[in-house]
Amino acid sequence: MSRPVALITGAARRVGAVIARQLHAAGYDLALHHRQSEDAMHTLHGELEARRANSVLSLRAELAEFDRLPELVAATLGRFGRLDALINNASAFYPTPIGEIQPRHWQELFASNAWAPLFLSQAAAPHLIQQQGAIVNLIDIYAERPLKQHTVYCMAKAALWSLTQSLAIELGPKVRVNAVAPGAVLWPEAGKAYTDQQALVEATALKRSGSPEEVAEAVRWLLQDASYCSGQLIRVDGGRSLSW
Repeated sequence: MSRPVALITGAARRVGAVIARQLHAAGYDLALHHRQSEDAMHTLHGELEARRANSVLSLRAELAEFDRLPELVAATLGRFGRLDALINNASAFYPTPIGEIQPRHWQELFASNAWAPLFLSQAAAPHLIQQQGAIVNLIDIYAERPLKQHTVYCMAKAALWSLTQSLAIELGPKVRVNAVAPGAVLWPEAGKAYTDQQALVEATALKRSGSPEEVAEAVRWLLQDASYCSGQLIRVDGGRSLSW
């Protein structure tokens, strides 16, 4: 029998790459999407192929382009012949203070955080139903508790959380759909003041930062072990959401 297959967006770096490694180790063959991180994807592809030959397909696409979304699903099926899991991980993130918001901000932030997950899920749905598979969406604590000066991003993640719940109803009982909301796991690449980082850590019940591996394990658990979970949000945040 062929191995289960997962399609992961934004998989070249950061949390996406760790999810890829975790699922590969758990026995999945992978279709890994990236947009610009060509070198990082090449490195990850080689690393995973060295562990298990013919187990990885790299796919480059701009998620804002509608036609590319069903193409990602079609390419995965063309290579592996099945699709068992979709992980919508790709995400744009930057501030949009009120008074400075432009239509392009809406388009860019919604493209990866809401638009692509919707249309990828739609394209993948028939194949996931056939395999009784699962979808996991990576959202954010800010989907429920907005971050100041990030209105558009928060709106997009809130839309993704709503999509998660709606898809759980629409695609059940054959397909389970859940979400993971990481807390202080990786700091934004644009940088965050050390004092702000420490304040976030101190606001968690566990008084420490999380790791990408802990987020990836939550994704794996939802795909492989959480057979009676659908429409749920797993907060991997060290208890930060308890003391906002």
